[in-house]
Amino acid sequence: MRDILKDIEKWIDTGETIALATVIQTWGSSPRKVGSHMAFTLSGKITGSVSGGCVENAVIEAGYQVLKNNQPQLLHFGVADETAWEVGLACGEIGRASCRERV
Repeated sequence: MRDILKDIEKWIDTGETIALATVIQTWGSSPRKVGSHMAFTLSGKITGSVSGGCVENAVIEAGYQVLKNNQPQLLHFGVADETAWEVGLACGEIGRASCRERV
């Protein structure tokens, strides 16, 4: 979290609303560990990483929905889950990510 904290503080100081995604479970060859974060704003600013792969696009889209609707989301990705193929996941990457709004 420390690696993205400066960006988040700067965005809050300028009045931006932040969505924060957090990896809450992994398995297989996940490139990011539990507790990894990615933050983003509706204006398109992004910092951090939850996957390093195509999963991040799905997490960013979910985060934009969180910012627009103020409804947290719990996202699931995995090889056995058909959602994995929709985002291009071919091996067990990120397991679950939580997206919620932070002001």
